[in-house]
Amino acid sequence: MLAETEAPEARPADLAITRKVIAELAPAGDEPAVPETNTVYQAIVNAFNQHPDQVFRVRGLHELLGMPTDEPSINVPRSCLGRLTRQGFLAQPGRGRYQKRTQRRS
Repeated sequence: MLAETEAPEARPADLAITRKVIAELAPAGDEPAVPETNTVYQAIVNAFNQHPDQVFRVRGLHELLGMPTDEPSINVPRSCLGRLTRQGFLAQPGRGRYQKRTQRRS
């Protein structure tokens, strides 16, 4: 019944201390660093410019770029691909597939 006697204001302070302890105890360097978003965008644009006719899946693009292919690591490029599709740089010829949009001739 200790929780009933503690003031609610103490809880955020306890959580902050817990986060700090966990961060200090967690082994550093075990997880690959996710590249900065701008670097990811540039790498994706470069890959599509070098292979304008190729259709990529996110995992295949990750392999081409030499990035880790585990699920958490591919979320940043996946969102970048979605944004580039909405901006009109990429086309989506099928679900989960991306290709550089071709220029339409007038």
